Amino acid sequence: MNWQTMDAMNNLTLHTDKYQINMMYAHWLQGTHTERAVFEVYFRKLPFDGGYAVFAGLERVIHYVQNLHFGEEEIAYLREQEENYKEEFLDALRAFTFKGDIQAVPEGTLVFPNVPLVRVIGSIFEAQLVETAILNFVNFQTLIATKASRMKGVAPHDVLLEFGTRRAQEADAAIWGARAAYIAGFHATSNLRAGMLFGIPTKGTHAHAWVQAHDTEADAFRAYAEALPEQVTLLVDTYDTLRSGVPNAIATARQLASRGKRLNAIRLDSGDLAYLSQQARRMLDEAGFPEVKIVASNDLDEHIIAGLKAQGAKIDSWGIGTQLITAADQPALGGVYKLVAREKDGALVPVIKISGNPEKVTNPGFKEAYRIMNLATGKAEADYLALQDEVDIREGQRIKLFDPIHPYLFKYIENYEAVPLLKPIFEAGELVYELPTLDNIRDYHAEQMQTVWPQYLRMLNPEVYRVNLSAALWQLKMDLIHAHQD
Repeated sequence: MNWQTMDAMNNLTLHTDKYQINMMYAHWLQGTHTERAVFEVYFRKLPFDGGYAVFAGLERVIHYVQNLHFGEEEIAYLREQEENYKEEFLDALRAFTFKGDIQAVPEGTLVFPNVPLVRVIGSIFEAQLVETAILNFVNFQTLIATKASRMKGVAPHDVLLEFGTRRAQEADAAIWGARAAYIAGFHATSNLRAGMLFGIPTKGTHAHAWVQAHDTEADAFRAYAEALPEQVTLLVDTYDTLRSGVPNAIATARQLASRGKRLNAIRLDSGDLAYLSQQARRMLDEAGFPEVKIVASNDLDEHIIAGLKAQGAKIDSWGIGTQLITAADQPALGGVYKLVAREKDGALVPVIKISGNPEKVTNPGFKEAYRIMNLATGKAEADYLALQDEVDIREGQRIKLFDPIHPYLFKYIENYEAVPLLKPIFEAGELVYELPTLDNIRDYHAEQMQTVWPQYLRMLNPEVYRVNLSAALWQLKMDLIHAHQD
């Protein structure tokens, strides 16, 4: 393994698939590398059989684009490849800087299938290079933010703690996953690096090993309370939760009270969490400690949390690890990066990808994405994709919302505001977007959750949110399909 310099370790320019470099080389050889192209990032199917997703990953995309450069280590590595790239091509890479435009929806936005999340406009050379990394960042962070939002939805008034680092797919997944969870409403993380980098509050208790390292559970609890008297949460299931753990925690709470301190919480990490929490709550209350909270962990997800709450579990806070940070029931979002327009004779012309799978047929052309807000209800009516030069939507004229798969299903809407979803991020390679703080993103997401009807947000059998094409865009799509089939 060649770890030559810290710069090579931290440079993400080659965080890409080899076929991107090969296509860049082929475009460079045929002289088409400077032609402009428009690519869109979107996903085709909502994750977790849910009704919505939560966009995340933009901040990392921004940092990645700002730092794109081919250093000498990257050039030397490419020189060794079996493709035998010409030195002039490697010189072009050495001089490379991103000069294109990028638009994206703000992080924390509720998003739906086939709606562009990120749009890249630039030379085919640079637009191909950034595909893999953008998809990597957006797919992962959007998936985790969506999973976290679903958990927030079933426990809206409880404290949610992200505990997933040790089960995450490597260090970057741990910290960016913690950030995505915080956007969606989690309150803290166990990961100190994520706390330091992003300003996320951090929380932690102790492990079973702390109890095992002492002669008795009572000794372990007493020593821990003496060491950290301001933040005492005791893990009570090392030996026997109700016969040993909770009674010893109550004894420790009395010792703390005698010194003017208080026991913050106990943590349950195994067993029947509904029954144990109910009994522990009763024991704590009867002992005179109703303020002591109960934290639960143990491979939790939104379905288990919902079930425990339905059983009357007395749990105030949830420590969630593996199921969140790995999105265990759906480990990938499936977002794609598709060419929708390319330069020809000095103009951008629409292109389409046709597939035997109807859901994979792309929506062609340089277009805009709008959220149609019903002014009478204050709620989102639909998302609406229209060609860039269409004025009726921008002027608030009556528009037709029809199902693109079943166009005979339609309705008209007049009293609306069309909110553009894509915001300028980079223009001619320069960052023009003011990055919001993480807390601002988190607040924005909470506001977003109020802009759609609850039936789209429910965990089971959500209503399908409308994503509509304008009549002009739908006709363009049909024309291109027919043109390629003739």
